[in-house]
Amino acid sequence: MRLDIQQRNLYNIGVSYKKADVKTRGKYSLSKENQMNLLKEAKEIGLDGVFVLSTCNRTEITGFSDHPYSLIRLLCKFSKGTIEEFEKISNVYEGKDAVNQLFRIGTGLESQILGDYEIVSQLKLAFKLAKKFQTINAGLERLINLVFQASKKIKNTTNLSSGRTSVSYAAVEYIIQNIADYNSKNILIFGLGKMGKHTCKNLALHTKNNSVCLINRTEEKAISFVEEYQSIRNSKIEDLTREISKADVLIVSTGSDTPTITKKHIAHDKELLILDLSMPENVEKSVIEYDNVTLVNVDELSNITLETLATRRKEVPKAEEIIEFYKEEFNEWLNHRKLVPAINALKESLESIQKDEINFHKKKIKNFDETQAEILTNRFIQKITTRFAKQLKEGEISLNDSIQVMSKVFGKS
Repeated sequence: MRLDIQQRNLYNIGVSYKKADVKTRGKYSLSKENQMNLLKEAKEIGLDGVFVLSTCNRTEITGFSDHPYSLIRLLCKFSKGTIEEFEKISNVYEGKDAVNQLFRIGTGLESQILGDYEIVSQLKLAFKLAKKFQTINAGLERLINLVFQASKKIKNTTNLSSGRTSVSYAAVEYIIQNIADYNSKNILIFGLGKMGKHTCKNLALHTKNNSVCLINRTEEKAISFVEEYQSIRNSKIEDLTREISKADVLIVSTGSDTPTITKKHIAHDKELLILDLSMPENVEKSVIEYDNVTLVNVDELSNITLETLATRRKEVPKAEEIIEFYKEEFNEWLNHRKLVPAINALKESLESIQKDEINFHKKKIKNFDETQAEILTNRFIQKITTRFAKQLKEGEISLNDSIQVMSKVFGKS
């Protein structure tokens, strides 16, 4: 099934936690700057329907193209991944499968933690960025808006997102389950991206710890954020090593392409739990060479909260039923777009016949009433085009086959 917009098909390509571990996913992760550069180039090479989603669990490009390689090449050009490795660990979806993949991503069915609703805000940011760079065409805009509608419906009418199982909550849950007297421990959060903000909020909501410190490279953002949470203080980036020396738990949520935490930040005899929520990983692996350092990444955090996930799995059929409804709505919209040119061609052909016949009868019939003839034949044209449109929508013959026949009979030669 082709989903043609300007004679191109829809593809979804990328890597996710299903086939790639956190280290491999990190190679294909796209920084905000590289996402913008990718969209700029996509527009320059004529791909008018493209957007990029890059999270801790996946990096995917959805867009209309002659061939998926156009999208794969863009991903590998602006990330550290290679085409050779991509072929081994990737997903490539086409047409209706690409549509289905986007619905499943946007509703949390493909999240590493089932039903993780944070994906919706990430998808909205990706959509907003693509609109800014004018790489969203009519087909993609319609599709993404329907994904948002399906996501909202699932959120409001099912328990797919019940309970707390986001990665940021899982980080707090891990601390609660594994750190004795966690309310009295010094917790340092480095980085105030989306994951860092959610982790701060979850610490404030689900613990009574008043020893939480926040460091962000842009100090103004940290100062503004801690004004809302009296239990959190902020410190300067210049004091990072000193704050780590006082911390029992370090949560890293920076958005760098290279490690922001290395062995030089940590004393060799320091006892420290590090939770790395970044993608790509921002904590240098060598820190685990210190005997008293424990390092946990997003894949390990995603394995907790199994009881909540069991409840969510029961809701999957309900969610899939809702998705089918909105997928059908998208198909109807797409079919209508395909139908319009064919009906217009039919109408133009009939109007051409009408004009020729009226001119013919004007010459043959004395006192021929041209006005009445136009009124009568216009009604015929309207009834014929309406009946054709209804038959195309409801007929047993496929819409594409019907349109091809009509194009041959009534298309412009």
